[in-house]
Amino acid sequence: MKKIYLLWSILLLCFSHGIAQVSFQTKVSKNRLGLNERLRVSFEMNQNGDNFTPPSFNGFNVVGGPNQSVSNSWVNGVRSFSKSYTYFLTPTRKGKITIAQASIEIDGEVYKTTPVQIEVTQAVNNPNSPQARANAIADENLHLVAEISKRNPYLNEAITVIYKLYFSSEISVSNVNETESPKYSDFWSHLIPIPKLEIKRGEFKGQPYNYVTWRKTVLYPQKTGKLVIAPLTLNVSVDVPTNRRDFFGNRVYQKTPKMITAGKRTIDVRPLPLAGRPNDFDGAVGDFDLNVKFNKTALKSSESFQATIKVSGRGNLKLFSLPKLSAPSSLEVYEPEHKENVKTNLLGMQGNIEDTYTVVPQYQGNYPIPSVSFSYFDPVKALYVSLRSEEQLIDVFEGPTASSNTAAPNILQKNNINATPYFDFIKLETVLLSMDQTNFYGSANFWLLLLLPFILYVVIVLVKRRSENYTVDPVTQKQRRAARLAKKYLSSAKKVLGDKENFYNALERALHNYLKAKLSIETAEFSKESIVTLLQQKNSSPETIADFISILEKCEAARYSPATAVSMQEDFDFTVQTITLLDREI
Repeated sequence: MKKIYLLWSILLLCFSHGIAQVSFQTKVSKNRLGLNERLRVSFEMNQNGDNFTPPSFNGFNVVGGPNQSVSNSWVNGVRSFSKSYTYFLTPTRKGKITIAQASIEIDGEVYKTTPVQIEVTQAVNNPNSPQARANAIADENLHLVAEISKRNPYLNEAITVIYKLYFSSEISVSNVNETESPKYSDFWSHLIPIPKLEIKRGEFKGQPYNYVTWRKTVLYPQKTGKLVIAPLTLNVSVDVPTNRRDFFGNRVYQKTPKMITAGKRTIDVRPLPLAGRPNDFDGAVGDFDLNVKFNKTALKSSESFQATIKVSGRGNLKLFSLPKLSAPSSLEVYEPEHKENVKTNLLGMQGNIEDTYTVVPQYQGNYPIPSVSFSYFDPVKALYVSLRSEEQLIDVFEGPTASSNTAAPNILQKNNINATPYFDFIKLETVLLSMDQTNFYGSANFWLLLLLPFILYVVIVLVKRRSENYTVDPVTQKQRRAARLAKKYLSSAKKVLGDKENFYNALERALHNYLKAKLSIETAEFSKESIVTLLQQKNSSPETIADFISILEKCEAARYSPATAVSMQEDFDFTVQTITLLDREI
């Protein structure tokens, strides 16, 4: 019995020792601190665990962490393990604040810490703790600066904001994280990527400093008046020197977290002057050139030509519309194909934008294309500049004429025909001759004259039907040209799969030209309601009409939403399928 009791005692002792060896607790740097001091909180365990859940830290702001550390060592055959999660906190109010429980899972069991109460007093004037001294040194040697190229720009004039992190040679920084990004709600913004952070030498307030360029942004203000740029905030780990030295006499550094911000910045945006503003001004600000070119100026009426309006230079290229092409009513002008070749750097947008129009003449003749005017505001010279292209003459040398009635008088005037000799064969006196007394009724001439009207009627009907198969009126010609353009733009859309903007522009033009070919409607009649009505009149099914309208809406929405190459291919295949089905129904 004594042996049995001894055995049970040993097992119970081992079991109780196995339970007691798991430790998970909260350790704080101090239980009482000032409102302007920082608190270090560590959650330590002596066995490795998973699924760590920190408390909510109500009443504190987390300015650093979690920093994880693991220590595993063997001394005289005895294993020593320690793991901790460390946070750095700043209180948000005075009074007694409780740090709630943290939890972790060790060997399938959930362990929780005991809540710790912290007393926060009023701000300390001269904190003497090592952490306070480290914070003071970091504050003196670490600065985040927002450099703005221009504080008083014009509306839509480019400015740059460069954020630089300055730090003296007495400290070193690491683990820089962006905790709060600046917001540009009243600006068009473009973030210039920085592929690699480089430490450079510079000056801050007349003193030599190291600095790193953290962020570069180009802004175009979209409103006038005082506009606020929200601050950029970084969380930085700073190595601060202490008064202690190691065994070899080297300075010992203390790592301290630091929250640093560049603060808000205010931009006073000036409105564009009203004096001297041209009537065709559309918001372009910068320095630009205008180029209008035609790929051909002489062609047949069955052919087409392209007119390109191109604006190049430096300024807000993506924020204004190009001038429209004007043409006589006898020239059919289709919606332009828009292209952009714009790059953005610290000087702003640079490059060119262009609209290419496809124009199809209806009749032969000479057609003047009016000059194109474009105006912009130059912020450097503080004045408006107007550019104008030359008028172009298009020669259509073959095809139907606009009106044969109007052409006849011109021909008579040019040839100066004297009509009198051509009427000399007309006899003014009638001479009656006696007829043959042969009986005309029942003769061959009688039957020939009797049947001649019916024969002529049959011949005229056959000739008319045959001529309809070969003669194409201007409306039919327009429909055939629109059908060819629909196939052309479908082919163009297939070639630019992957280029979202050009793909959906080409797809939309293909749909428009298909409707022109099938429904004989003009561009001005392109509203969804009119399209639905016309397709219903053609006895198209509601499902096919809904699919066609959904494609048009997707083309419109795709300019402002992301799209992948896979979704573009699906939209293209669905468009071809819908057009094929609609063509059968019509």
